[in-house]
Amino acid sequence: MLRPVRADRRTTSPRSAAPLGRRLPLVAAAVVAAGLTAACGPSSDPAGSAAAATAGQSAQALSGSQSATPTAETSPTASASPSASASTSASASASATASRAPSGSASSGGGSAKPARTSAAPAPAKVPGPGYDSSADAQKQIDAALRAAKADGRMVLLDFGANWCGNCKAADKVFAQSQTAGILGASYHMVKVDIGGNNSANSALLRKYSPSGGTYKMPVLVVVSPSGTVRTDTHVTGNPSLTADGINAFLRKWAS
Repeated sequence: MLRPVRADRRTTSPRSAAPLGRRLPLVAAAVVAAGLTAACGPSSDPAGSAAAATAGQSAQALSGSQSATPTAETSPTASASPSASASTSASASASATASRAPSGSASSGGGSAKPARTSAAPAPAKVPGPGYDSSADAQKQIDAALRAAKADGRMVLLDFGANWCGNCKAADKVFAQSQTAGILGASYHMVKVDIGGNNSANSALLRKYSPSGGTYKMPVLVVVSPSGTVRTDTHVTGNPSLTADGINAFLRKWAS
């Protein structure tokens, strides 16, 4: 028995190539859009919206919106450029600051590194040797000592004595010792005046700086300030012990 043939099978036409042909541009557009999406980075849209996105991108591709794609690609670069520029500027600024800091420190340090100017200590004054020069102009020597004292602030020590005086010789031995000579050179301008002969000028000088008169016990030590004022006179106070300790103590006491 023959089965009747269904009419719908004969009448239904096979799928034509035309609809498939129309789909190819859409598929191609979807592939291009997917490639652009991959190049720009993963999408933040949920997975379910992939078809709609593909369709939208296909429509943009078909409508000639490819010019928007470069805009989308360049806009992240443009937005990121200020940050990169700011970062580069900050780095350059920090580098410049770091490079300038040592230079500034060096120049500043160079200013604080200059040694302070200090006045050199005056050279020690000359200490006369033992004995008394009867031919010396004592007044001239005293005047020169006072001028030097005004210049450097030292005191003037007048030593009135005689070459035949035993106590004067004992004092000379102490004056020649290194410690005592150091005190004399640092703090005094010393003038030795001979009063053991008949030199009236030197006797007048003794009375000028030791005016109390009477019998003088030699040596007579008189300390005079730079202004010419008598500070002490051993004819009045008595001589110190003519030893290193006694004379050194006397010199230190009246040195300032």
